[in-house]
Amino acid sequence: MTATLTAGSPPADPEPALGDVHAVATRLDCSTRHVRRLADAGLMPAPIRLGSLLRWRLADIDAWIQGGCKRVR
Repeated sequence: MTATLTAGSPPADPEPALGDVHAVATRLDCSTRHVRRLADAGLMPAPIRLGSLLRWRLADIDAWIQGGCKRVR
């Protein structure tokens, strides 16, 4: 039995819009500590603070990587 998509139905596992420091580190192939350093220095898109949690818009991270990882601030 195979799953089929109908027009207008979402994909089975859509990628999340927000990612934590581990998701960003995986995209950048670096450590989580390096991600935090980049964010603190303004060298990457700023995270969104949700209470005590930091999350990044993964679309912003992907666009930043495709744009050559240029300084944000």
